[in-house]
Amino acid sequence: MSCGISMVKYILFIFNLLCSICGILLIVFGALLFSNIHNFDDFNEALRTQQVPVTMIVLGAIILLISWFGCCGAIRESYCMSMTYSILLFVLMIGQLALVIYMWLQKDKYLVFMGEVVEKAWDRRTRRADYMDAIQISMKCCGRSSFADYSFQGYFPPSCCLDPNNCRQETVFRRGCKQVFVEYWDRNSDIIKYAGLVIAAIEFVGFVFACCLANSIRNYRRRVDY
Repeated sequence: MSCGISMVKYILFIFNLLCSICGILLIVFGALLFSNIHNFDDFNEALRTQQVPVTMIVLGAIILLISWFGCCGAIRESYCMSMTYSILLFVLMIGQLALVIYMWLQKDKYLVFMGEVVEKAWDRRTRRADYMDAIQISMKCCGRSSFADYSFQGYFPPSCCLDPNNCRQETVFRRGCKQVFVEYWDRNSDIIKYAGLVIAAIEFVGFVFACCLANSIRNYRRRVDY
C-alpha cells in the first residue's frame, strides 16, 4: 500500500475510535436521563415520556456499531467495507441532522407535552400515586404547582422530602413539579441539539476520509492490476 493510503487509513482508524467514544457517551448520557424518571407501571406512558433518552441510547449504539465497522474496514484496507461504512455514516449523519432539526422546530410543543405528563400524574394520584411519587423523588419537587397543592389534605407525601420519615412543611421541597420537569427537559434539549450538531460535523469529516480511503484503495488496485 502507498504512504497516502496508510496515512488516510490511520486517520480514519483514530476517527472511528473517537466516534466510538462519542457513541458510548451518548449511551451513558441517555441512560442517565432515562434513570431520572422511574416507577412508571404504564409502559406506553413511560415510553412516551422517555422517547428522547431512548433515542439517544439507540443512536449511541448505532454510532458505536458503525464506528467498529469502520475500524475493521480501515484495518483490512477493504474497498467494499470502506464504501459501505461511508454510506452508513452518511445515512446516520442525515438522520441525526433530521433529529436535531425536529428538536429545534418542535421544542415548544415537546415542552408542552412534558408539562402535560405532570398534569396527568397529578390527576391520577388518587388512583395511582406512584406516578406523582416517581416525579417528586426524581425531580426533588412537590405538588403540581407547589407544595401548597397538598394543603387540602393536611400532610405531605414522603416523596416530597429528602427524609421520608420527617416530611413536614419545614423540610418539604418548595418548587412545583410541572415547572421543574419542564425546565429539566428545556435544559437537556439544548444539550441534545448542540451535541447532535457537533457529532454530525465529526461524522461528515469521517465520511470524507472514508470516501478518500475507498477511492485510494480502488486506484491502487487498478495500478497493481496493470
